[in-house]
Amino acid sequence: MRSLSSVTVVAILALSGPALAQARPQAAPDAPQQAAPPAADEDSDAEAAFEAKGEAFRKSMETMASEMQAAAAQGDKAKAKTDLDALQARYQIETDAFAAEMQTFAAAQGVPADQMAAAATQIKSIPAMVRAQVEQAAAAPAPAPAQPQ
Repeated sequence: MRSLSSVTVVAILALSGPALAQARPQAAPDAPQQAAPPAADEDSDAEAAFEAKGEAFRKSMETMASEMQAAAAQGDKAKAKTDLDALQARYQIETDAFAAEMQTFAAAQGVPADQMAAAATQIKSIPAMVRAQVEQAAAAPAPAPAQPQ
């Protein structure tokens, strides 16, 4: 079964990356700088560290999707709901933390907080979106087997 949620996670992370780059304020060439900017090495180290966190988060969300798919596929619907509730709650903590880290990172990079609010909201909604997709897929009737000709 193809994981629909992986596409969602990748899309959100792909959108938030360019948002950081585009939203970073650029000083006018002739404008005096108020404070010395961080050294390029510090910027690249911070970006590399955040990219690593983003990759770990993406992998975690793929794991969550797989776990939710397995939970939704079980025959006992009451147990499936209980398991999905637990998975959503467990991963919600992680998504909230990652969204907060992203906002902190963006602020350190000079991105206004209000510009990252939409991306943070999207990230926080991943567990609910994945669960909805998984439940929808589990409720869909199975395709009829191909009839031999």
